[in-house]
Amino acid sequence: MNETTEIFRILIEPQGWRFAAHAGQSLLQAALAAGIVLPSSCRNGTCRTCICVMQVGSVRYGIEWPGLSREEKGEGYVLPCVAIAESDLVLHAPAAAKI
Repeated sequence: MNETTEIFRILIEPQGWRFAAHAGQSLLQAALAAGIVLPSSCRNGTCRTCICVMQVGSVRYGIEWPGLSREEKGEGYVLPCVAIAESDLVLHAPAAAKI
């Protein structure tokens, strides 16, 4: 499947909200397009305002080294402002809100 047509399903817990993320689209952008606000500030992976826990799935990053330690990555922490889904995901983001 080519990158422009691949779509991943994202579930936000504990709210139970769902949205779609197109391949190559940051999780933050995809959430906003679906009317879901994830906390954010810098939008470049350095401030960590958007940090949340990925419970299921995998992501890649649009920058070489986002503001996460190796240990945090291993524990499932992600930065949605620069994270790009590579599979369906479950994110624990209790501070998420609807627009």
